[in-house]
Amino acid sequence: MTAATLAPSHRLRSMLAAICVGAAASSFASAPAFARGPEGIADVAEKVIDAVVNISTSQTIEAKNDVHGTMPQLPPGSPFEEFFDDFFKNHRGGKGGPDFQPRKTNSLGSGFIIDPSGIVVTNNHVIADADEINIIMNDGTKIKADVVGVDKKTDLAVLKFKPPRPLTAVKFGDSDKLRLGDWVIAIGNPFSLGGTVTAGIVSAKNRDISSGPYDSYIQTDAAINRGNSGGPLFNLDGDVIGVNTLIISPSGGSIGIGFAVPSKTVASVVDQLRQFGELRRGWLGVRIQTVTDEIADSLNIKPARGALIAGVDDKGPAKPAGIEPGDVVIKFDDKDIKEPKDLSRVVADTAVGKEVDVVVIRKGQEETHKVTLGRLEDDDKAQPASVKSKDDQADKPVTQKALGLDLAALSKDLRGKYKIKDSVKGVLITGVDGTSDAADKRLSAGDVIVEVAQEAVSNAADIKKRVDQLKKDGKKSVLLLVSNGDGELRFVALSVQ
Repeated sequence: MTAATLAPSHRLRSMLAAICVGAAASSFASAPAFARGPEGIADVAEKVIDAVVNISTSQTIEAKNDVHGTMPQLPPGSPFEEFFDDFFKNHRGGKGGPDFQPRKTNSLGSGFIIDPSGIVVTNNHVIADADEINIIMNDGTKIKADVVGVDKKTDLAVLKFKPPRPLTAVKFGDSDKLRLGDWVIAIGNPFSLGGTVTAGIVSAKNRDISSGPYDSYIQTDAAINRGNSGGPLFNLDGDVIGVNTLIISPSGGSIGIGFAVPSKTVASVVDQLRQFGELRRGWLGVRIQTVTDEIADSLNIKPARGALIAGVDDKGPAKPAGIEPGDVVIKFDDKDIKEPKDLSRVVADTAVGKEVDVVVIRKGQEETHKVTLGRLEDDDKAQPASVKSKDDQADKPVTQKALGLDLAALSKDLRGKYKIKDSVKGVLITGVDGTSDAADKRLSAGDVIVEVAQEAVSNAADIKKRVDQLKKDGKKSVLLLVSNGDGELRFVALSVQ
């Protein structure tokens, strides 16, 4: 997309949104010498520029015939509904009207050569759904390319083309060695301008912007704009330490907040795509959640850290290894786990079939479990828990109140009313005080309390008794293991004060 095609309305819609981009915008010619960065930038650019390529894609899509506009929105039963329906069918590709004509759209991005045989790395969104992909080299040579493999979760793709002559290739550096303030160089194809070089510093590392399950971006203020998606981010040694992927911008142009996938992630993904044509990620078979300060206090963990196991897949690797709900993972394969995302990343990066040590805290004590990782299969089977309306809470058989909750023993009738599976055991929540901590933590009627302070409960009296004891012991919060009707578990810490 060129700058001329960016309509004002499009720019407004992109306000403060993370947008897919690539790197580089022209630097200020009048900037003083001390603002231009180290002298080595020119040497690096000259060394690697021929390894950076433009990527041109085309896609055939169904054209929309807008000659007659779009059909107006009419209220149901309007006397004009049938008239407009017939009109738009007959004049917009319906029987007797003109046929829809397919049209081609083109887009440009960036990439870089990592193997002289013609292997190119770019972003998946640059080539997604393309009918044709072409590599445009620095001297203007245009060559058709094929897809080797893509990984949507990290937004990376590997392409292959047949080179007409020996190629310049670049290698990956170690992104873990980057420090805040280190100089970096971005090269790419902003706004279809061709090879453009910009420089900046590393503004942040391990940045999570919630764009995917494995976010760990390098943030840089090197100018990055539309059209540079997939372009490389170099260190001053000329090694690729990131793939420019996203920016945050109010206008669609660079404001100095750009994000690159670190080379440590890229190298691993590229190796698997070249070897298998797909990603084979490790799988532990658990559901995890954050260890909040309240949960940490309930579990006697200081300071709050790790990944709390909220559920264990019966068919997953963690189950036979003895890992249980309520365990807090603090180390995986000798790597410290500070938060849930750390565990997600390290498990995904670990080879399928590898046996690893998993260190957990269980009831205040550290335990080590050996787990042989399985393979993560991509699926979207998880369904959100059903939400109960206020009407569902009427006429509930309350037997006890505690923690701002109305509690009842599970019965056949209540299981049917709240659609709770027979495999779910515990005490049913039939109502929630809207002013309570339980309401703030989104507990609702139909949830089932399975454990209190890591001990199973079977009736409302058990819960009240244990909460009263915790108060006497001076505890500030109580940890509940809560299930929805389908048996999906999560931990919730509630104040007992």
